[in-house]
Amino acid sequence: MRKLVYYVGVSIDGRIAGPGGEYDFFPTGDEQQTAAYTAWTNTLYPETVPTAFRTAFGVADTPNRRFDTVLMGLGTYRPAYDAGITSPYAHLRQYVISTTLAPNPDPAVTVIPGDPLPLVRDLKKEDGNGLDIWLCGGGKLAGNLLPEIDELLIKSYPVVAGAGIPAFDGTFNPTAFTVAERTTFPTGNTLTRFVRTA
Repeated sequence: MRKLVYYVGVSIDGRIAGPGGEYDFFPTGDEQQTAAYTAWTNTLYPETVPTAFRTAFGVADTPNRRFDTVLMGLGTYRPAYDAGITSPYAHLRQYVISTTLAPNPDPAVTVIPGDPLPLVRDLKKEDGNGLDIWLCGGGKLAGNLLPEIDELLIKSYPVVAGAGIPAFDGTFNPTAFTVAERTTFPTGNTLTRFVRTA
């Protein structure tokens, strides 16, 4: 069965973005350190690079390695949409969970106006050819989908946001995950893979 994987960057205080959706406050080090970190993560998960940037990051012709489907809330989709990019991940099957977005922003994007849990359960039953489902964000969507999240890929940055969008925004529902692997970078940021505790 396919997995739902939440792959996201977070601050020390668990924010995935600032109050206005900002994410440029995440430190990645100097230019050389940033390039090394970006190249490393893009090698692991090339399909998480938006289509418009795949050539610049050298992954334009790289096949999907981990995911073939992306789920995102309106807050995650809106920056691209507002910039006129209606299909930000054209190399993936794209779903936007939103009660306010028009139903057909792009032929390659499916808007889900209701509860996303039935969709996710159906997607997980698909064959998928070994590829999983990427939960791109945001916090409310992750909170709603917590019962179906199988893995967390958390890019943790050594910065406190102080306020902003939490990684999970939902009801109180303690859910245990186990560290499967962790990589630490010279900048102090880490990438940790958590799996749901049995």
